[in-house]
Amino acid sequence: MKRILLLSIGIFLFVSNIQAQKKSELIAQNQDLKYRLDSVNRIVSKAIQGEKISVLKADELQNQVTELQAANATLLKNLNSFAALSSQNSENINKTLATLERKEAQLKGLVDGFASADSTALVVLTNAKKTLGENAKVQVNDGVVIISEKLDFFFADGLGTNLLDTSKEWLTNVAKLINASPKAAVTITGMTITGEFDIAMNQANTIAGVLIKENSVSGTRLNVKSGDGGFKESIQIKIHPDYKAFYEGAKADMKN
Repeated sequence: MKRILLLSIGIFLFVSNIQAQKKSELIAQNQDLKYRLDSVNRIVSKAIQGEKISVLKADELQNQVTELQAANATLLKNLNSFAALSSQNSENINKTLATLERKEAQLKGLVDGFASADSTALVVLTNAKKTLGENAKVQVNDGVVIISEKLDFFFADGLGTNLLDTSKEWLTNVAKLINASPKAAVTITGMTITGEFDIAMNQANTIAGVLIKENSVSGTRLNVKSGDGGFKESIQIKIHPDYKAFYEGAKADMKN
């Protein structure tokens, strides 16, 4: 009986010892697992934190990329606008230069025209002195050759419209001067001191008729008028540039 009791106590102690050992091992294992779990949690926490930081950095980088793309698009647009503007400016400059060159050519044409008129006037004056004589009443004013004689040189006592024979020969020489300058125009003016402009006009028309009918001067080149002679009655014959044709040509050039 006693032996059985001792055996039972021994078995109990053995089992208790084993259980105590297993419990100790379980506690140790539990502590180890808890440590490992804490380590894993820390790793996971760091990983989550790192992921959040990475996401933030990725978002920031994406924002920077978006801003750079927008900036590049704006820069490209500005460059295209600048290129277009530069091209337009270059085209405008070329047009301006072309316009300046054209205007310069037009001005040169005007200057050459005036120079030509002066040259023509000098030639007409020289020929007038040779044809009409050194005592002929001839002068030049602003490129216009002015030939004048008193009314009584053309008409008896300076009255009426019947030409004297001596004046007809003189008009023949004047016609030679006019025909020698085919590009020039001619203005014949009857100058009066009495205000009888109709009579002065008729006398000027008589001179023009002789030049046209008897001396082959083109009527399209002649302009007839009357004017106030102040204190001198006379017939003035002006040989001058064809102002109408000149200014019409200049006007046409200015339109281009």
